[in-house]
Amino acid sequence: MLYTYVLQSEKDNKFYVGFTKDLKLRFEQHNKEHVESTKDRMPLRLIYYEACLDQNDVTKREKYLKSYHGRMFLKKRLKSYLTG
Repeated sequence: MLYTYVLQSEKDNKFYVGFTKDLKLRFEQHNKEHVESTKDRMPLRLIYYEACLDQNDVTKREKYLKSYHGRMFLKKRLKSYLTG
């Protein structure tokens, strides 16, 4: 199983989208500041993830979630979470 995931920075409320084979390990790496692209945006919360069966699917999904339409999908999907 592969996972596309979305983190939200508590510092600036912006999203980070990535993918991994081991979601728990990758989230720990982010929180221990071992990931260059997120280490200045701590703390981070895992707010969304999806499971995919193969590499092609997970990379397409990551690319979509990083696009304008993907960001709109996430805002709609997580509307109650993001508005409190």
